[in-house]
Amino acid sequence: MAELVFFSGTMDCGKSTLALQMDHNHAARGRSGRVFSRDDRAGVDRISSRLGLEARADEVRDDTDFWRVVTDERARGRAVDYLVCDEAQFYSPAQVEQLARLVDEMGIDVFAFGITADFRTRLFPGAARLIELADRVEVLQVRSLCWCGARATHNARTVDGRMVVEGEQVVVGDTAGEAAGPGAGGAPRVAYEVLCRRHHMRRMTADTARATTSGDAVLL
Repeated sequence: MAELVFFSGTMDCGKSTLALQMDHNHAARGRSGRVFSRDDRAGVDRISSRLGLEARADEVRDDTDFWRVVTDERARGRAVDYLVCDEAQFYSPAQVEQLARLVDEMGIDVFAFGITADFRTRLFPGAARLIELADRVEVLQVRSLCWCGARATHNARTVDGRMVVEGEQVVVGDTAGEAAGPGAGGAPRVAYEVLCRRHHMRRMTADTARATTSGDAVLL
């Protein structure tokens, strides 16, 4: 029985690594699949892991129709047994519904990977629809850690080192610590960091904690 499975977790918990492993395992057993991603850190048409693994993927765009992609493939005589869909939080609810239809009407397994909530702690529309429709939601067991050592449960966005809780929902940036200095052309540098709920509520990132410890700032 085909399934729609949503593998979720915060950043740094191994979602893309598992997506690549899932594709490898199924392909090794002779199954034919397609790999999709959207707004990957490595660029367009790529799926990448922070461990250094990287592979080609089909870029999901606003007008991507998964049903049409699969029916076109089958019309050309190519089998499609499964789909691996990374960064699924960026898919539209309609695209998630297309994935569910492929499972139900074509018997195609769909393995979706993504985070659930944005830097404002609000659900991404794509992730919300996946939670509503998935046969199973699997929370990845590899725990991301806040700078304090507690389990990280929230994704924080920083702009030039300062945590923000307002702005566009989707802005691609670096993971905190991977980039230094201003962004390209002197633009503000956007980065992301995982935090526990307590420090997300306090807006206390690793940089803020270091400054507080050194006496350069005061925690209010």
